[in-house]
Amino acid sequence: MQAQSKKEVEFKERHRGIYERYFKRFFDFTVAFFAIIVLLPFMIIICILIKLDSKGPVLFIQERPGKNMKIFKVYKFRTMEEDAVKYQKVGVEVIGNDSRITPFGKILRRFKIDELPQLINILKGDMSIVGPRPTLPDYLEQYEKWELKRFEVRPGLTGLAQINGNIYLERQEKSMFDIKYIDEISFWGDIKIILKTIAIVIFGEDKFINKSEIKS
Repeated sequence: MQAQSKKEVEFKERHRGIYERYFKRFFDFTVAFFAIIVLLPFMIIICILIKLDSKGPVLFIQERPGKNMKIFKVYKFRTMEEDAVKYQKVGVEVIGNDSRITPFGKILRRFKIDELPQLINILKGDMSIVGPRPTLPDYLEQYEKWELKRFEVRPGLTGLAQINGNIYLERQEKSMFDIKYIDEISFWGDIKIILKTIAIVIFGEDKFINKSEIKS
């Protein structure tokens, strides 16, 4: 099946449950707001350490397609050498042994600390706490029509795919988890994903993944 371009895609209104329609945005904003207040001193320290660790800006800012493929700027703490993204190949995941990752960046990535600035994206309404992870614009032409359903909701700080294999999954496997999440959005579902994400951050992804059961 041929990939669909942005101009060819029409997003129709779908049935949304009470939580998604009325409470999910309030939940996202409230959690992000208080998280920023609590974590602000920690995030300031991270900014200082990034500047001491390597040359370049504190934040990595990149355009990503969000809900209905509307482009927004996603924020992350920089974990790689300056301008490293110029050498990034489409479809190739950046893994922990990538030589472009800075020494401090490895720590940030291990504990997912580099994602914390996306709390600002959540406050702005670009993202949600839970949802499909924002992909790169260059990836859009690779998606088959059934996968484009992932763009019917705001992208998330974490998601169902991220607690079920994450970087060990192929793109279409991630899309299957994303669409399953969209079809079953619920408050308790979001809470379970958040709690498992916290466990993965603390104990490491490998503790929750049976790599022999995941396609390479």
